[in-house]
Amino acid sequence: MGLEGKVVLIVGGAGALGHTVTPAFVKAGARVVVMGREIPRGQPAGQIAVAADVTDERSVQRAIAEVIQQAGRIDCAINLVGGFTLGRLVDTEASLWQKMLSLNLTAAFLVSRAVVSHMVERGHGRIVHMVARAALEPFPGAAAYIVAKSGLATLVRVLAMELAGTGVTVNGILPTTIDTPANRKSMPDTDPSKWVKPESIARLLLFLSSEDAGELNGALIPIGSA
Repeated sequence: MGLEGKVVLIVGGAGALGHTVTPAFVKAGARVVVMGREIPRGQPAGQIAVAADVTDERSVQRAIAEVIQQAGRIDCAINLVGGFTLGRLVDTEASLWQKMLSLNLTAAFLVSRAVVSHMVERGHGRIVHMVARAALEPFPGAAAYIVAKSGLATLVRVLAMELAGTGVTVNGILPTTIDTPANRKSMPDTDPSKWVKPESIARLLLFLSSEDAGELNGALIPIGSA
């Protein structure tokens, strides 16, 4: 994949999906920086950690500056942060609506904006966001989550157009349900064999972060069976 020595920022890299994605990048030879609100003590070889509230502008700006200071640059920023909730629009409290927007859209906006100038100045960069299949194929009963993810899908496309020709690409992944412990616990009556494996997402992220994906920009790539 040509990721040896590349500095890869994985936002939410200590979360459920990050437990698979982060080691995959370390194995590929990348210098991995994990960012999140809560960072486990003691980082494995090949990665460092920076704490940040990714829904807070100042916290994100400070953390990105710290990453650049420690690692020297950011070649790729992968955003795994998100949140899910069920509920029809008429049953959704305003506070929950804002929470879904903050986790699924605002965090992506703040991280993207914080790394873009640095990447454009260097003439190279990869930004990849974890969107959701529901962003393009909505279903009833999860209004706040789906609207937020739909906004993220649009953010990917708009930012990709704005950065065209700069050497910086922006793409998104559209998974169906991901096979994580949390999803198994919350949906015990569903067959997880039909869900997307974290390993499959990790492989796709590795490709989108690589030089081989240089001609992909603004793509929203589905993964998993509908």
